[in-house]
Amino acid sequence: MMNARDSTGTAGRMPVVLASAVVLAKTGRLRLALRILGFSMLAVLALFAGGFGWFADKVSHMTTPLNPAKADAIIVLTGGQSRLDAAMELLATRKGERLLISGVHPSASRRQLQAAMGGDKQLFSCCVDIDRAALDTIGNAEESAKWVESHAYGSVILVTNNYHMPRSLLEMGRLLHGARLEPYPVVNTNLGNGGWLTKPEALRVLLTEYSKYVLALARGILPLRPSAEGITLAEASVAKDEKPGPIIP
Repeated sequence: MMNARDSTGTAGRMPVVLASAVVLAKTGRLRLALRILGFSMLAVLALFAGGFGWFADKVSHMTTPLNPAKADAIIVLTGGQSRLDAAMELLATRKGERLLISGVHPSASRRQLQAAMGGDKQLFSCCVDIDRAALDTIGNAEESAKWVESHAYGSVILVTNNYHMPRSLLEMGRLLHGARLEPYPVVNTNLGNGGWLTKPEALRVLLTEYSKYVLALARGILPLRPSAEGITLAEASVAKDEKPGPIIP
């Protein structure tokens, strides 16, 4: 039979035992949560790395079409002289009726742009439209969609660098519902056969562009950036030199 002293000692130890059990339970749950968090982070990193490998391989195998099919129009996204030269060559060979240069700096005049691109001055004057409103790829897509819709074009050749093409097609495809996009990737550096792995600068560019591509995919699920309203429409080609042209209706 338990005497009074034993009963008192047991009663004194019970709160300590219960407190220890509570602490152990909380510690166990914390360890489990940290373990799950660690596995989740590893899974995300593995998914990101695998996606980057796919992206880099896809981009590095893109080639510039030797003889692209004709389309109603051509759109080039600014970002390098080679893009502009390629777009102007497509226009000169009548691969499209008109050319939109999207993302031109507001301070650049038509005369300066034509001089930088060279080519036929008359062709530039009659068949080139300039968009100065777009500030990024999303803006390129918004302004291009307005231009395509205003002309009722059914097919468009899209000119940009190979590494920029996946994100450009993604953003354009969201807005140009009635037009078929024909990619025309401009390749400045041969990255085939894993060449991008040995070129630090190319690796940096690809990783940066892939990160932006992932964010662009996420925008399809979460509204990370609402579309701006009241953006100025593309400038018409009838504008003369530095004078602003009429707004396309």
